Amino acid sequence: MKNKKVYYLVEGALIASLYIVLTYAQEFLLPGSTSMAIQFRLSEILCILALFTPSAVWGLTLGTLISNLLNVGALPLDIVFGTFATFVAVSLMYKLRDVKWFKLPVLSSFMPVLANGVIIGLELEIFLIEGPFHIGSFLLQGGMVALGELGVCVILGLPFYKLLEHLNLFNKLHKNI
Repeated sequence: MKNKKVYYLVEGALIASLYIVLTYAQEFLLPGSTSMAIQFRLSEILCILALFTPSAVWGLTLGTLISNLLNVGALPLDIVFGTFATFVAVSLMYKLRDVKWFKLPVLSSFMPVLANGVIIGLELEIFLIEGPFHIGSFLLQGGMVALGELGVCVILGLPFYKLLEHLNLFNKLHKNI
């Protein structure tokens, strides 16, 4: 049983590390693309890993936290709200992992779109936009965040899911613990 706990600890740490490296590399190559209004953070595709292993939940949450701490373009509030949005999204993805539509986890893949759209949209509207709260402005802010998440987690994420499913990688890895 101890080996299983150590395995999941190492697996989550590897996922966190991969998220950080991908985010940092993208930010280095395309400055601002991981933290602009319509961000296209390619490392978010790793949220799909929550459909295969529970260690992805804490690994991605930690990876987001560290990435936002290191990212000069991120708002200081992103450290809290971005990390929370990731935790909510991947937790829901893991819980909904068996809900399939045409053999695809479509509902799960939309969780980062919804969580980030709402949570980061609220963050931007409340703390960045001057004046009183306006629903139209919130929908615009949240919609721009959700658009980037849609591109990464749904449009790219579902083919990535099929690839991982085809490779049967996690079943092979988890079989030995």
